[in-house]
Parts: sequence; structure tokens; C-alpha cells
Amino acid sequence: MAYQSYVPSSVAASASMRVLVQRVTSAAVTVDGEVVGTIAPEGQGLLALVGVTHDDDDAKAARMAEKLWQLRILDDEKSASDVGAPLLVVSQFTLYANTAKGRRPAWNAAAPRAVAEPLVTSFAEALRGLGADVETGVFGAHMAVELVNDGPVTVLLEL
Repeated sequence: MAYQSYVPSSVAASASMRVLVQRVTSAAVTVDGEVVGTIAPEGQGLLALVGVTHDDDDAKAARMAEKLWQLRILDDEKSASDVGAPLLVVSQFTLYANTAKGRRPAWNAAAPRAVAEPLVTSFAEALRGLGADVETGVFGAHMAVELVNDGPVTVLLEL
């Protein structure tokens, strides 16, 4: 009988693109006092906090965009694609915080800016290509993110 190694899901998941999705009734991202992206309080939308790791690529970003666009977490089990719900995409490297040891998170699973920035852009562009109304934060900036979580509904997507 061959030995099969076990990899805890928390370790295996560190090698995947992550999007933390929040169903919102409104949201806004502000950088240096200027609002750079919003979801107006007119219904439901999705705030997508996007984390990228080292082995992610454009194909994975496109698959993740499709998964988010089709995700049925709006009222009456509808997806953003069903109702044309707006999306606000914000880069979030802290989704890869490793807190297993000590009191200071490690960020080594997060992709460096040179890898992550184009993939977050690719993710937003893939959503637009599917027909989504997408606004974004500013990659690498200190952002103030305000939101009204509806439900609350918060889902972690991984690919």
C-alpha cells in the first residue's frame, strides 16, 4: 500500500487565489481624501477583496472572475450576472497572513507587487469582459474602505 501524505487544507489553500466577497448595500474606497470607487446605495452589490499568491496567473484570474460573477449570493439566490449588480474590487494582500507562529503575521504567501498588481487588474478586466460594472481601489495605496454588509453575507472564494 502506497503512503499518501496529508496536507492540511489551510496549507493547501495558501497556494490559491483568494477573493473575500461581501454582499453590500453600499461601499466606497477613499485614497488621500478622494473617493476612487463606489457601490451606490441603490440595491445590492459585491465588494471583492482580492489576494494573489505566487503561482496565480491570468487564466486563474479569469476563472475567479467568472466564479464571482456567477456566484448566487444575492436576494432570491440570484448572481451579480443575473441582476447586473455592481462590483467593487480592492487588492488585499493581507488575505495571505500566516499567523501560525508568534504574534506578527508573515506575508510570504502573498505575491509581490510586480506579480499581484497586473493580476488584480486582469481580474477586474475579466469581470468587465463578462459584462460587469466594476470599480476598483488603488493598488498599493492606503485605502479607507467603507461598506454596509447586507445579511451579513461574506464568502471566501479560492481557486
